Amino acid sequence: MLIASFPAGSFATNCYVVAPGAGEECVIIDPGQDAEPMVYDVLREHRLKPVAVALTHGHIDHVWSVAPVCGARDVPAYIHPDDRDMLSDPAKGFPPQVAGQLLGGLTFSEPDDVREIGDGDTLTLAGLDFVVDHAPGHTPGSVIFRLAAESVMFSGDLLFAGSIGRTDLPGGDYAAIMDSLARVCLPLPDETAVLPGHGAQTTIGRERATNPFLKEIAPLDGPHRGL
Repeated sequence: MLIASFPAGSFATNCYVVAPGAGEECVIIDPGQDAEPMVYDVLREHRLKPVAVALTHGHIDHVWSVAPVCGARDVPAYIHPDDRDMLSDPAKGFPPQVAGQLLGGLTFSEPDDVREIGDGDTLTLAGLDFVVDHAPGHTPGSVIFRLAAESVMFSGDLLFAGSIGRTDLPGGDYAAIMDSLARVCLPLPDETAVLPGHGAQTTIGRERATNPFLKEIAPLDGPHRGL
């Protein structure tokens, strides 16, 4: 499997391009600020054909380039319905004074083809099965995408190396994100690779052992470590 990534824009949001291998179809996850030219560089380098854009949530640093990326290649965007309104109105994700500073007079719009996803969905895209887990707390419509066969999860802003997503923005909920971490992350095997929305890659095992937000949480249905 091929996973190419790069930090996009001033927010350094990790954008991922995922494919079974070079010369294949691919899925683009979270094309953030100024991501479009770097996405195209990855597509050219690996001779990839995009078939979808998958969004972990609606914050502008993760969806900034979704409309141009989808429009240029005529591909759909997948997002949870609770965050869909932020595609065209990203100011909803920030306090008014912050939104004004970040967005100024910029305008955004939805891609032509938006498809809503929900908890437990499996998206078969580019020959890969992406399992969707609804994981609210950072935003109401936050999700993670799991490639169960490869023990890989794209955690968005739910889980980072050594930390978790912030909950002090509109729609954030600390109790909800702690529930999501217990329900979505902790039951996974230790070897599961965590590819977050910001920062370095990690594993569930490393975070279970060292992340201060996870160390005191018990998974809702007991520990699941190893095979």
